[in-house]
Amino acid sequence: MEKDAKQKVIKKFAINDSDTGSADVQIAVLTSRITELTGHLKNHPKDKHSRRGLIGLVNRRRKFLKYLNRTCHDRYLNIINSLKIRR
Repeated sequence: MEKDAKQKVIKKFAINDSDTGSADVQIAVLTSRITELTGHLKNHPKDKHSRRGLIGLVNRRRKFLKYLNRTCHDRYLNIINSLKIRR
């Protein structure tokens, strides 16, 4: 993921100006990385190391989503709808 693209994602989902570590931002960054890796794996189906990394990213995002659902359900619904993630 390019640094420029990551900064755009952070700026879009940040709660305030200095926010880089909230669950919303981390979910958005992980989603963009997952999208990129999925595209890579479509072109390189035998790349097992990248597939394992993708599974790790999906699991980490799932944990953040579970946390956000438990703590602030409104923000959870907002990020699910804006990123078009299945529940």
